[in-house]
Amino acid sequence: MDSAYPILLFATVLVGFVITNLIVIHIVGPRKQTVVKQMPYESGMDPIGDARQPFDVKFYLVAILFLVFDVELLFLYPWAVSAYLDDPVGGNSVGVPVELRGTVFGVMLVFMATLAIAYVYAWRKGVFKWR
Repeated sequence: MDSAYPILLFATVLVGFVITNLIVIHIVGPRKQTVVKQMPYESGMDPIGDARQPFDVKFYLVAILFLVFDVELLFLYPWAVSAYLDDPVGGNSVGVPVELRGTVFGVMLVFMATLAIAYVYAWRKGVFKWR
């Protein structure tokens, strides 16, 4: 319990600081509501028209494609870093074991082929063309 005392003290001081700031801001802060304060703010420009107008489907397709390819690329980084990493001193495999390197490489080739098929499909459907 003696080793947890500094952490509990820090957590207590932290929570106390947050609660004190919230109370002081609530007491001292301005309360006057104006039209300008209630107006939506978007990139420094005054809003024009209704915010609930429908978007073109292209925006959603591009967002989904970005997420798909971005997440799939995140799977490539750990493999690329650890696939053929060997210990310089002992010569032992630090990353993927030597026995599994061929299997993992084959799995990554299938993964990249799936990526390529998805890219070609999106390209053939005209997702990347802006009219």
